[in-house]
Amino acid sequence: QVQLVESGGGLVQNGESLRLSCAASRSIFSDHTMRWYRQAPGKERELAATITPGGTTVYVDSVRGRFSISKDNAKKMVYLQMNNLKPEDTAVYYCNAAAVWTRIEYWGQGTQVTVSS
Repeated sequence: QVQLVESGGGLVQNGESLRLSCAASRSIFSDHTMRWYRQAPGKERELAATITPGGTTVYVDSVRGRFSISKDNAKKMVYLQMNNLKPEDTAVYYCNAAAVWTRIEYWGQGTQVTVSS
């Protein structure tokens, strides 16, 4: 079992930055793909960013160039650096861990990000 706890959300203005953090309860990054999803009001959950065990990163088009996903194995932390935030980035952001071999997934409780215009 893995617990994921997100933090760092908040209310910011258009163009500002935030860094989200996801703390894992144990060391899993060597065999789990880590992802940040987001869900805006009235919309389906959307994959925003991915980092593989090997460190490869992938972004959805709408955040590429503005968001950066990273991880710190020693601290068991995954981060999402979000720059030049826009009102359309407003959503609840969820941390997700997916085991490479079993496909078992774990989710955090989510953290709210609100970008005002």
